[in-house]
Amino acid sequence: MSTAIVPIKRIAQAIFVIRGQKVMLSQDLAVLYGVAVKALNQAVKPHAARFPADFVFQLTSDEFDNLKSQFVTSSWGGIRRALPYAFTEQGVAMLSSVLNSGRAVNVNIAIMRAFVKLRETLETNRELARKFAELERRVGKHDEEIRAILEAIRQLMAPPETPRREIGFHVREKAPHYRTRKRR
Repeated sequence: MSTAIVPIKRIAQAIFVIRGQKVMLSQDLAVLYGVAVKALNQAVKPHAARFPADFVFQLTSDEFDNLKSQFVTSSWGGIRRALPYAFTEQGVAMLSSVLNSGRAVNVNIAIMRAFVKLRETLETNRELARKFAELERRVGKHDEEIRAILEAIRQLMAPPETPRREIGFHVREKAPHYRTRKRR
């Protein structure tokens, strides 16, 4: 089997930051591994010693509601009996030792590559921001033209603001012309 069975883009969309950690939810992992959520959770329970709190944790109802509110349509379907589990990168790696199938190994490799790619992207952006700040510090107050160029680059890096529509209407009619008397 090829590791291309799951595109990295699909995996990256399933990575969330919860409690300051990059995690994947049990329901997304179950879909990727091709198993039911219940089966995934049941495979983890007998091996609880392999999954400490920094590898996997259960979401609180507030965290889950907050996560669902970020999406217009819920991909998680109807009523849930239990809150989903969040697996950190180490927890996902440990899943491959619990789920013994060829697909699980290939999906796990793809997931690890997605986490690495995400880390590389974040590090590249951090490095670019650091170099940009260093260049700006070097320029200082000496050259206004370079500062204007740097500001233009900063504005291009920022997400565009959407203008707010005005409420109401505007009357567009020509104003009457009045003559004024000349004083003598």
